[in-house]
Amino acid sequence: MRRLLTVLAAGVPLAAAVYLPTGASAATGSSASASAPFNCSTVSVKAPAGTEVESVTSVRREGGTIDNTGILVGSVSGVPAFCDVTVTLTHPGDGDHAKVQTWLPVNGWNGRLQAIGGSAYGAGDGGVGLGTAVKNGYAATTTDAGVGDVLDTSWALNSNGQVNTALLKNFASRSQHEAAVVGKEVVDAVYSKRAAYSYFTGCSTGGRQGYMEAQSYPDDYDGILADAPAISWDEFEVATLWPQVVMNNEKTYPTTCELDTFTNSAVKACDSLDGVKDGLVNAPERCNFDPRTLIGTKVACNGKEMTITAADAAVVRKIWDGPRTTSGKKLWSGVPIGADLKGLANTNPPDADGNVTGAPFQVPALWVQLWLKKDPSFDISKITYSEFTQLFKQSEAEYDTVIGTDDPDLSAFRESGGKLLTWHGQADQFIPTQGTVEYREQVEQKMGGAKRVDDFYRLFLAPGTAHCGLNGAGGSADGLAALTAWVEHGKAPETLPATLINASGEAVNRDLCSYPQVSSYNGHGDPAVASSFHCVSPSRH
Repeated sequence: MRRLLTVLAAGVPLAAAVYLPTGASAATGSSASASAPFNCSTVSVKAPAGTEVESVTSVRREGGTIDNTGILVGSVSGVPAFCDVTVTLTHPGDGDHAKVQTWLPVNGWNGRLQAIGGSAYGAGDGGVGLGTAVKNGYAATTTDAGVGDVLDTSWALNSNGQVNTALLKNFASRSQHEAAVVGKEVVDAVYSKRAAYSYFTGCSTGGRQGYMEAQSYPDDYDGILADAPAISWDEFEVATLWPQVVMNNEKTYPTTCELDTFTNSAVKACDSLDGVKDGLVNAPERCNFDPRTLIGTKVACNGKEMTITAADAAVVRKIWDGPRTTSGKKLWSGVPIGADLKGLANTNPPDADGNVTGAPFQVPALWVQLWLKKDPSFDISKITYSEFTQLFKQSEAEYDTVIGTDDPDLSAFRESGGKLLTWHGQADQFIPTQGTVEYREQVEQKMGGAKRVDDFYRLFLAPGTAHCGLNGAGGSADGLAALTAWVEHGKAPETLPATLINASGEAVNRDLCSYPQVSSYNGHGDPAVASSFHCVSPSRH
């Protein structure tokens, strides 16, 4: 549990960094507060369709330092005074209470609204994202969807032990749409002027919410920044239990040091695929490193020497390959080569008898226990290969239409003039990058090819970057600056400037290429400098 909280919390203190516009971007909106009256005392909100407004509160706050609430720690300082408006909605007959919170800067509003998504099982922001947005001139809105914190799943089952379908629907889709409606109304009520532009920003669960908005509510936002998106939720949540299923069925649990050895060796072997050894694997899907080459390798770990066995290599090979049926049919992508295997293949310390057990990542474990088995005490370690396939198929059948978020028809979003921008780390240890790539390819097939899709939807893959890593935990990129330039000035991003962290822990600059193009070394120049690389089509790479 402590490891999970550390992993989740690591990206949060700087989680808003990806939503932080550069100075040029922040200055492009017209400042409305100087000319429009500011009213934080009596805010009236009309209930979105299908809801009732239970309460509206508005409080002027002086700003300063904002601390994040819940598990995900972090803070943002220098937040100016703002109006805090909280609207509580309910869906008659459902017994839910979903809060929409909107913060509006007293001075210096840039004329834009920024909605902020959630993480894991949390639907919204805990304060840092809101505060950062306000600090940068945005009015900002988020919703808790009537559910809890990121690992609070007490809402999953009702008193009869059945799935709470109303709250799942809130979490999956409808509360985000209602937040868009309410947030815009609150902006209008407080500033007596509508937002000139509306944006949605999120990573992981927030990324999935952004895709849901584009698919189901195409008129809600002018631009959507949806990173490392948890799309195909019903499939990948089960798929990411595969490493634990493999270890439990093979009765083999590689140590953390051995897992790191496999990862580091693969990175070293496949580093030069882009033409230069720079500590980054630019195309992990092309890396054919065979873990069996490490059989017999001695590994020093916490003062002990261990030897990698054939069983260890077989486990890692299955994890990289990804889940399959007992007959060998591919179900989903595996952990990307180069990603931290400890994310999904983690283990508990040996017990008094020296026995090692798996420590599954709680997000997929909870999905299986609660939404599939409807049993919080279900023992994940007992899942056989055949039962895993059954669970995967069950999840697809029961939840694809609810929370799959994988509809490739984005024609309504395109026709609305919306723009969708996504980056995804190629070393994402929790959400396999290939799922996002495959979705993008499905959109291309549905909507007339890559060039037509590029008009409104662009994907950037970040080498060596972990889950939501460009939020500041393992590099950085200003996706919102690129998105606002695209929406407001028609400047489509050919590349996305980023700072990446290579295998040696060094920061390097790189212009991420718009998919399907990939980065290639020029043959000369400093590998740490972006100008030493150029984007080419995969066929030339």
